[in-house]
Parts: sequence; C-alpha cells; structure tokens
Amino acid sequence: MKNTAIYPGTFDPITLGHLDLVERATQLFERVIVAVAANTNKNPLFSLIERVELAKEVLSKMDNVEVVGFENLLTDFAADCGANVILRGLRAVSDFEYEFQLAGMNRHLAPAIESMFLMPSEHSMYISSRLVREISLLGGDVKKFVPATVVTALEKKIRG
Repeated sequence: MKNTAIYPGTFDPITLGHLDLVERATQLFERVIVAVAANTNKNPLFSLIERVELAKEVLSKMDNVEVVGFENLLTDFAADCGANVILRGLRAVSDFEYEFQLAGMNRHLAPAIESMFLMPSEHSMYISSRLVREISLLGGDVKKFVPATVVTALEKKIRG
C-alpha cells in the first residue's frame, strides 16, 4: 500500500503494546506517523515534549516512522500530514464502543480519511499506559511492559 497512516494517542508512556502496533503498521503502510496528543484532559504524567522524545527514542530504528506532537483536532492534523488512514488499537471489547464512536465522528469530520483497527499481539494485549503508570507509581516493576528507556524515564519522573 502506498498510504500514510497516523497512529494517534497520548502515549503516556509509550508501551510495548504501542511498539507492537507500530511495527506491524510499518509492514502495511509506506509511512506511519505516531501522533502524540497533548490531551491535557487526561492529566499526563509526562509533558508533551517528554512523550514525543520518548517515542522518538523508542521508534528511532524504524525508517518509515515519524513521531510528531499535536494539539489540534486529529482529523485536521491528519489532513495536514497527508494521512489517509487513522490507525487505532483495539485491546478488548471495552475499547470497541469508544473507538466505534470516535471513528464515526472522524468519518463525519473528514470523510476522505479512513479508520483502521489493529488488535495487539497476544503478548501485549493487556498492556495499557494507565496500568503501567499505576504500577510504576506504586513501586512495581514495569520492565515487561515498556522499553528500557521508558523504565528509566518513569523511575526518574516518579522517584526523582
């Protein structure tokens, strides 16, 4: 396919589940843009700049992947980037209702941009940034869920 996919998210922090999805997307799309949303409504642990830098470091070996932060409407950002696909991950049935509603709204706002869903691999299906943050904040070991760079960043952020 000669398409550009945009994979949006808060990535607070980027996990092995995100990495899995991006790796697989690189096989489907000529260009993959990991779009890190400012999304202050979620009260992120890491700043937008920190999340972008972590994602860039983790994804640096993938030639057809770009990492960009954004603060505007996703469909406008996707159009500005020349993306024709919004890529989203579906971990469980609980994700489906929200993602279905979001895809419908995005289609209404930008009919030329298609939504595509990928399921994570079995080994990362249960990983979420929210759970990683919670485990880390409570002193738990998150090495199985995030790249080493992110483990270090979490330890520095939480324990100073």
